Amino acid sequence: MSPLAEQLNYILAIATIGSQIGIIILAGLFIFERLSGRKTFTLDFFSAYAVHFVFFISLAGLATSLVYSEIIGFIPCGLCWLQRIFLYPQVLISAIALWKRDRGVLDYLMGLSIVGGAVALYQHYLQMGGNPLVPCPAVGSGTDCAQRVVFEFGYITLPLMSFTAFLLIIMMMVIAKLRK
Repeated sequence: MSPLAEQLNYILAIATIGSQIGIIILAGLFIFERLSGRKTFTLDFFSAYAVHFVFFISLAGLATSLVYSEIIGFIPCGLCWLQRIFLYPQVLISAIALWKRDRGVLDYLMGLSIVGGAVALYQHYLQMGGNPLVPCPAVGSGTDCAQRVVFEFGYITLPLMSFTAFLLIIMMMVIAKLRK
């Protein structure tokens, strides 16, 4: 593996852990608000800028996936392509929503993220040694959906990074929808 790939894997693994911690904090604040009835500044902020966050999260996912496949040279498997199918449109949808100041796209962004997150979670399950529930769509393409390209800190794989991004987008959409 190239030094660029090793550095990128490590940086993205740290970012994934940070995002997972952020998800837990946001969920905790959300539960606190629901139980106490008091609003928090933090969730006000994330609700107001939810579409901005989705744009940057999805843009980072798009850029990262293209760096891995086009610069580093990893061939994406069928499940990777499915995740890209559900992530890439979110860049354009959220960009247009920001330009038009349209918050009516929240359901679309959440729907794409739920399906993409399910695919990512399934692929992570495969890469952690789970038995396939359906055949890998990459059979015969030279790639294997269960092959780990990234494995940092004993649990972080590329599909887990993708799942974390989708989950963060879902969290942003839930906060924005329930606080408007």
